[in-house]
Amino acid sequence: MPLSAKAIGAKTDFIEHQTDLRWLMAYAASLGDMNPQYLDTTGPTVAHPVFPVCLEWPAILATRQLAQMTGLTDAEAAKGVHASHDLHLYRPIVAGETLRTQTTVIDARGIRPGAAFVMRLDTLDSHDQLVCRTYQTSIYRGVAADTETSVAEPVPAWPLAGREFHPTAHHTISVGGNLAHTYTECAHIFNPIHTDKQVALDAGLPDIILHGTATLALAISTLVNEYLDGDPTRVERLGGRFAAMVLMPSDIQLEVGKTQGSCLSFRVINAEGQEAVSQGFLVYR
Repeated sequence: MPLSAKAIGAKTDFIEHQTDLRWLMAYAASLGDMNPQYLDTTGPTVAHPVFPVCLEWPAILATRQLAQMTGLTDAEAAKGVHASHDLHLYRPIVAGETLRTQTTVIDARGIRPGAAFVMRLDTLDSHDQLVCRTYQTSIYRGVAADTETSVAEPVPAWPLAGREFHPTAHHTISVGGNLAHTYTECAHIFNPIHTDKQVALDAGLPDIILHGTATLALAISTLVNEYLDGDPTRVERLGGRFAAMVLMPSDIQLEVGKTQGSCLSFRVINAEGQEAVSQGFLVYR
């Protein structure tokens, strides 16, 4: 069935979470990031800048309840690939909060590989204040769409969009063979292609692969610790496009471009020399 523009504007219910201290610490620790701001309980403990993906995952799963509106069958929905991520942080997340997240479909259209589905994920606190907002694009390869021009609201332009990338620094990041399993449990993000080899093989993959958000988080950890004096509260916006897969164990390369204003540009290269994350950006205060 074709992806339908009728899905635009559809919303999931809010899904509530408690940001307990153990969860915040476990997420950072799963990445091997020992920054005291995530782990030292003698002071204020804040969440890793990519932690909002943990809150957003159940809200993304809830979009499957909108299947009749999107027009996708279960088999077609399973073809969805996380293609790009643009996370806006309005304040740091701290331990002990009650936060709730809702997904809104803001675009559904046909593109060359198949169909594109854009979601806006809003996370609010107990005072109904927006804590973070993510614009996430998924691509359903080989799936048709009933329109090529639908959009409910404009998606913010990316920082440094259209500028050529010239690396000025390189960092090697080691990815352990256990990381996908550890990240799955610590992030509370379960997709069997990351932990179940048979499922990965059945999906046409060579083996289990690392989560795109884990690859992104590894890059952000290095950028915060090397370029922001280890202060994650300075991060205002981050994102990139997910392309090639990361297998485990392996070494990946973080390439950092010249700082322009208050924005770092980067990309992540996998062990096969392919861009795992392209057009990466980190905006800071």
